[in-house]
Amino acid sequence: MLALRILSIVFPVFAIIGIGYLYGRIKRPDIGVTNQISMDVLVPALVFAALASKDFDFAHYWQLALGGAGVILGSGLLAWPVARLLKVDVKTFVPPMMFNNSGNMGIPLIVLAFGDAALGAAIILFLVEMVLHFSMGPYLLAHRMNLLQLLKTPVMAATVLGVAVSLSGTVLPDALYTAIKMLGDASIPMLLFALGVRLNQVSFKDWHIGAWSGVVAPLSGIVMVLMLMPFLDLDPVQRSILLVFGALPPAVLNYLMAEQYRQEPEKVASIVLLGNLAALIVMPLVLVFALG
Repeated sequence: MLALRILSIVFPVFAIIGIGYLYGRIKRPDIGVTNQISMDVLVPALVFAALASKDFDFAHYWQLALGGAGVILGSGLLAWPVARLLKVDVKTFVPPMMFNNSGNMGIPLIVLAFGDAALGAAIILFLVEMVLHFSMGPYLLAHRMNLLQLLKTPVMAATVLGVAVSLSGTVLPDALYTAIKMLGDASIPMLLFALGVRLNQVSFKDWHIGAWSGVVAPLSGIVMVLMLMPFLDLDPVQRSILLVFGALPPAVLNYLMAEQYRQEPEKVASIVLLGNLAALIVMPLVLVFALG
């Protein structure tokens, strides 16, 4: 039954987020250390293992990557007039509508929905979102763009190495590959748990703007997917994965960047929180169409 299948997909994701939220509420841990480990070790291992896998065909995903970039950029264009209509600063509202939660929520959700074979597609979309977020994000907020800083991140180093291994046809020793993959697999529940803990730091203060984000973020992404679909030669599974990607809520990184650049972080916090809460309703509905 489709309803039970969707429940089996979304329940583990939101249950782990909920456990992280409750733990963060009670213990108030310093999640910064955990996030640092995830971004420096676990996520790079996940990326490298996916790209360096002997089953990974980089050429198979280039149109999906193009579609992901189109969804991100197009969502920003669609959200721009909405920000004007709501009389909210464009720099506050538009970036969270563009840059979605493709890491913390997207990777686990796509893998649970479409199986381990979908990990490569999830990683590609995550990399597209991350590159655009770290390059365009600072430019949108403060007209700065530091590509050198992006290239220095462990995730990008893992990406370059993984692509090099894939294109060269090199097959890693099983023992080494298994060790790297085990580290990468640990990142999936850790990303969800950390998201739950991090949500304790955001608030309902500007709930009316946050409520709009719960509608605009998935809607703009879905509209862009439907607009781009006729121009992309994707197989049925990739089409469904791109649809799920387009409906993902705003990334927590939007709040961290807003805080760094002093761009109304309280409002961005509400956008992130309400957007992720809305995903409780939005994602099961999207999965009905993606898996139907």
